[in-house]
Amino acid sequence: MKKILEVAGFVLFVAGASGLVHEVTGWMPKFFGFLQLLPFLRGHEIYMNIVLAVVGVALMAASDRFPRRV
Repeated sequence: MKKILEVAGFVLFVAGASGLVHEVTGWMPKFFGFLQLLPFLRGHEIYMNIVLAVVGVALMAASDRFPRRV
C-alpha cells in the first residue's frame, strides 16, 4: 500500500507541476491533457494543476503512515 501511494502521489505531483509550468510558460508538455476535456474545468487550468500537485504531495506524505512490508 505504501508503494502504491508513493507512486500515485509522485505521478500526480509531476502532472500538476508540469501542467502548471505549461500554463505559465507554455514550455513543457502536459501529462494529463485529458482533464481539459471536462467542461467544468475549462478556464481553471492553473487551479486544477495546483490541486493536482498538492494532492500528490499529500499522498506521498500520507504514505509514511503505512508500515513497509517485506
